[in-house]
Amino acid sequence: MTREDNLKLLHKYTTSESLIRHMLSVEVAVVAYAKKFGEDEDLWATVGLLHDFDYERWPNPPDHPLKGAEILRGRGYSEQVIYAIKSHADYLSDCPRVSRLDKALYACDELCGFITACALLRPSRLEGMKAKSVRKKMKQASFAAAVNRQDIVTGAEDLGVELNDHIDFCISAMRTIADELDLGAEACSID
Repeated sequence: MTREDNLKLLHKYTTSESLIRHMLSVEVAVVAYAKKFGEDEDLWATVGLLHDFDYERWPNPPDHPLKGAEILRGRGYSEQVIYAIKSHADYLSDCPRVSRLDKALYACDELCGFITACALLRPSRLEGMKAKSVRKKMKQASFAAAVNRQDIVTGAEDLGVELNDHIDFCISAMRTIADELDLGAEACSID
């Protein structure tokens, strides 16, 4: 499947701009890790981009991601893509994260959402953001309360990367498409 095919599928099931931007942010982060680790960038991009494509229609466990898995299987996506996407759901005990791809998706998913929440509070958005400011917000339980901080910590550990390095790495990846994520410094400037 091409990225164009993936985007068509994503847009067929998702209308929420914030959810689409989330999937784009996870895609760019896992692709950056694919480059770092010498892995298949197209495969990793597919997983990152489509990991939540079914969430808007079926947000409740275990429908998400199982409904999406059925759709992907019916469209001929590989079992590797399907498994990696299923593995990001902690409640699916039959899909433990085993591959580096599984672990990268899990490590980037919650963190990219949290980075976005942090960036939205900053006048310069992603520009100049560092792990230190993200870690500070992680300690504030009322901020982005739906984000599980332990998932962020566990994700970095399972991927074998130091947490501050992981945060900076994901920020750097997201910065490459900041305007597409509506997180560029220009997005908040007043004309």
